[in-house]
Amino acid sequence: MTPELPALIDAANTSSLALLPAWLDPENIIKSLGPFALIGVCLIIFAECGLLIGFFLPGDSLLFVTGLFVAIDAIPTNIALVCAILAVCAFVGNVVGYWIGRKVGPAMFNKPDAKLFKRQHVDKTHEFFERYGARAIILARFVPIVRTFITAVAGVGRMDQRKFFAYSAIGGLLWTVSMTLLGFFLGNIPWIKENLEAMAILIVLVSVVPIIVEYVRERRKKARKAAA
Repeated sequence: MTPELPALIDAANTSSLALLPAWLDPENIIKSLGPFALIGVCLIIFAECGLLIGFFLPGDSLLFVTGLFVAIDAIPTNIALVCAILAVCAFVGNVVGYWIGRKVGPAMFNKPDAKLFKRQHVDKTHEFFERYGARAIILARFVPIVRTFITAVAGVGRMDQRKFFAYSAIGGLLWTVSMTLLGFFLGNIPWIKENLEAMAILIVLVSVVPIIVEYVRERRKKARKAAA
């Protein structure tokens, strides 16, 4: 553990605004896992991408903080290897999620009294999938909750396996590498160190930018067709 880590932890813990519950705070998660931090992060990324119960996990901010901890040697693993491992975990999670949706999804989501796996999550994800087609698999990586449920929806809808797995691999690579490298290169900036909780929220908000861009493009496309 480097001398910088205690200062980083103190700065985060004394933040004046607690924006995340402690058990979902990425910095607290990694700190509590100690030498098994990378293994824990891998399991969380896998769960969020594939297991339906993982929809509430802080994937974006966790990847960012993981990159930061690699930068200060709190996670003593080469950043390239970390990115590769996390990309594989995200892809494998999607594969598992697809088969969960294909095998048990219809029965699970059709229960009107379900408290955890609510039908509205699936309906919103299905609408998202229908609007953007196959590229939704890539875009969904950057949208919390949607990235978890879209795998099950693809399985329920029996989307072509090769197409789904190909887009999942691309999306998983882009998501894990971009978020982790962002933390690796920006995490040592003093202001970011002192406002980790705020950064976690900001990352979630920024993650929906690709969806906004796609939405604007679709609106403009429809407007041009209507004008024509």
